[in-house]
Amino acid sequence: MASTLDHIAQLLNATLDAQHHRKAENALKEEAKKPKYSLSLLNIVSSSAQPLKIRLAAALAFKNFIRHNYVDEDGNYKLPPDEVQTIKSELVGLMISSPPTIQTQLGEAISLIADSDFWERWDTLTQDLVSRLSNTDFKVTNGVLEVAHSIFVRWRPLFQSNELNREILHVVGVFGEPFVQMLSIADGQIEANKDNASALKGWLETMSLLIRILYDLTCQDIPPIIETHLQPITVLLHKYITYTNPIFDGEEDEATPLETLKSDICDALQLFTNKYDDDFGQYVQEFTNNVWNVLSSVGPEKRYDTLTSKALQFLTAVASVRRHAEIFNNEQILGTIVEKVILPNVALRESDIEMFEDEPIEFIRRDLEGSDTDSRRRAATDFLRKLLDNFEPLVTQVVFRYINHYLTAGKTDWKAKDTAVYLFLAIAAKGAVTAAHGVKTVNSFVNVVEFFEQNIAADLLTESTEPISKVDAIKYLYTFRSQLNKAQWASAIQPLIQNLASSNYVVYTYAAIAVERVLFLTDEQGQHIFPRSDIQPYAKDLLEHLFALIEKDTSAAKLQENEFLMRCIMRVLIVMKEGILECGAESVLNHLINITNVIKENPSNPRFYYYHFEAIGALVRYCGNSPKLDMLPRLWTPFVAILHEDVSEFVPFIFQIFALLLELNPSNQVPGDFKMLIEAVLAPGPWETRGNVPPLSRFIAAIIPKAAEEIKAENKLEPFLAIFQRLLTGKKTDQNAFDILEAIVGTFPGDVLEPYFGTVVTLIFTKLQSNPSDSYKSRVARFYHLVSARAGEGKMGADYFIRHAETIQQNVFTPFYLTVILPTTGQFARPVDRKLGVISYTKTLCESKQFAERYQKGWGFTCNNLLDLLKNPPRVAAGFGDEIVNEADVDDIGFGVGFTPLNTCKRGARDDFPDIVEVDKWVSQYLKEANQRHGGAIVSFVEQRLTPEAKAALAPYLA
Repeated sequence: MASTLDHIAQLLNATLDAQHHRKAENALKEEAKKPKYSLSLLNIVSSSAQPLKIRLAAALAFKNFIRHNYVDEDGNYKLPPDEVQTIKSELVGLMISSPPTIQTQLGEAISLIADSDFWERWDTLTQDLVSRLSNTDFKVTNGVLEVAHSIFVRWRPLFQSNELNREILHVVGVFGEPFVQMLSIADGQIEANKDNASALKGWLETMSLLIRILYDLTCQDIPPIIETHLQPITVLLHKYITYTNPIFDGEEDEATPLETLKSDICDALQLFTNKYDDDFGQYVQEFTNNVWNVLSSVGPEKRYDTLTSKALQFLTAVASVRRHAEIFNNEQILGTIVEKVILPNVALRESDIEMFEDEPIEFIRRDLEGSDTDSRRRAATDFLRKLLDNFEPLVTQVVFRYINHYLTAGKTDWKAKDTAVYLFLAIAAKGAVTAAHGVKTVNSFVNVVEFFEQNIAADLLTESTEPISKVDAIKYLYTFRSQLNKAQWASAIQPLIQNLASSNYVVYTYAAIAVERVLFLTDEQGQHIFPRSDIQPYAKDLLEHLFALIEKDTSAAKLQENEFLMRCIMRVLIVMKEGILECGAESVLNHLINITNVIKENPSNPRFYYYHFEAIGALVRYCGNSPKLDMLPRLWTPFVAILHEDVSEFVPFIFQIFALLLELNPSNQVPGDFKMLIEAVLAPGPWETRGNVPPLSRFIAAIIPKAAEEIKAENKLEPFLAIFQRLLTGKKTDQNAFDILEAIVGTFPGDVLEPYFGTVVTLIFTKLQSNPSDSYKSRVARFYHLVSARAGEGKMGADYFIRHAETIQQNVFTPFYLTVILPTTGQFARPVDRKLGVISYTKTLCESKQFAERYQKGWGFTCNNLLDLLKNPPRVAAGFGDEIVNEADVDDIGFGVGFTPLNTCKRGARDDFPDIVEVDKWVSQYLKEANQRHGGAIVSFVEQRLTPEAKAALAPYLA
């Protein structure tokens, strides 16, 4: 056992080494397959003999192991029962006794376990936590409260449900009374230790955790025990929002436990103001005064940043409730608010300027609208905009006095100019500032274009401008990009591009951000405001310059630091489409391959490499078949190296691009060395990573039609169907299963599939019995129609399906057809699916012996459903269509979670009958030819089996 622990500890240590981490991570994956691996990790975490960094690495590995290996999609344990029980019995105590950094990781692991087990499969946990609370030892109590909070915090984002309410009631029933008592105990201990710095710090942290748990317990509704004690709780909140102690004087950079506690109180006050105004409204005025006094007393030091943000968020909540907002409806009060609260928190501080100069990428991420970071500027802006929502003319008038004052001062002081511009941005924008379009609605009392021309445009054009003023000018255009028309943008785009040549990191990065967003902008018809023809003259130079900026530092970490530059490259390629072939496409491909080879050594910025692969995807999509680029062999070498080295972050992107290359390749054969990958994708290893499943399925669906002869000759069909079977059983992978199955059914004729088809239908029918989703039924219907539509040369058809279905169970087809196929087909929304339904129904009417003789009523039903589909004949657009790239903006994507689809590689809807263009004409021709072929049988069935209305509707197709 000891040797095993030492070996795992050595591997964990190696994962911290940039040179050897990949090899060590792969070795740990093998260890993870061995029994009781999770318990080995916990042993390392608990070992005081191990260095802290290895214990922390073990805690992180344990959390990730639990995330992927604790339960399956249905909530069933993947670990042996004794291992599960040991984890539950040991984990809480271990977390309580661990250092804070390890506590964080173990707390997240407990939260993951609680997601599946709490509270019904772990109903002893709450009582266990209560029993461990200490009235005298804050270290033990804080550990217990950290565990409790890590479980209860899961409730905050959830929608109300009976299940959730039962869980909260269970917790409150056990934890509620001890929680209220603990508030009083912590209060007493803080008082008793007011001169003991160490103990005071510990008990203030206790109070902080209790306030967070107060938020957790009341995030859905106020439990009776909290409602009963609301008055004394508000007294406690009042005491600590105003609490001071000289022990904490002198700290400047880091928030002390006192600021953290006050921040947590502001969070709780915000919740109660927004959600429980009937109960809490009587206290709002007093707390507003308290929080105002806090804001008036804190300085500009970084120590107070979070507290200031939280306090402003509470005032924003107060301003959101109309009856409370009236306290601000006064010109003098608004003037005081702007002077005492808004201005100090929007003005640039020395720490901001230091970050601008020393950590430029961090400055940009914090400064951008939509950043997750709580900043003073963001919170002050939100408060001011909420006041503006309520009192637009008055707030505009008051704020403009200060804007004009700072504009005047700004003629000689660039910092004053920055404050003026920021104030204008704050009051000019209304509603959300969207990532796609910036500000959509502006304050009706201001003129954004006029303000830009008079006060800001010169900063964009002048070389000698202070860098932050230049950034302000670029950010102004970026923010109000939707407010400028094409003519105004035509004069602004060139100066923006010129600023990419700036030597200042923030200036050229903001220029790239603005250029990218302007190229993304579309008019009301969905057309780019700057189409390819406008960008073509300088696309080559623009791309070369952007690549030069990225590749200034060739270390893996620095090269992928600035995702905004790569995003701009991606957008230029998307706008240029195949026009890039005339603008240095070979050079672009070389740059992208070189960057791939560098960053694969240590992928550290998911946004950068996402945009990077989108850029490659754009090049493949628009230039994939260009002999000039010869992309397939050029990408093969670096991409196969990534697969060989198992760079797991990149594998899903590689298979998406490989799939697109295959789909675009006009040959009916497997190109180049792709045959080598067939064995690789049939192996179980790649499928174990959930994020690989969609791209691998897509790749298989793309390669099957081209490798049909090899698959047949080498008996590979069964392994592909085994993958289909495995994916079909998963809730989240059944759609991928059908992608593979459709490729198989669309490629191989019925006689080749004969030995397997009965099993396929059995698997599909079995899943239909267990409350299937609408999306599952839709794919089943589409699969049936594909089989039915392949009557004739495909050696399938409706009768082929019926024969196999009936061998499973006699007469099973009738309810399947009536309750699944007909109603589901009627709900098809995509033209390509409705087209397949039309072809299937038409061939059923014309070619199915079973429908002609056995299912005579079914023949009539089928004809009626065909006529319904033909009321609006489906038209399938050829090619990709531009909408695919724009349908989801990249800011909506969660990185590093499961599978990240590349928009540039999205596949168009699968059309198995591209030669049939005008469906209604095809139906008419097919019906008439079949009627002739079958000696007038179709017309005879029409007369016998259709109502007069249906006959009339079908008549034009037979005429």
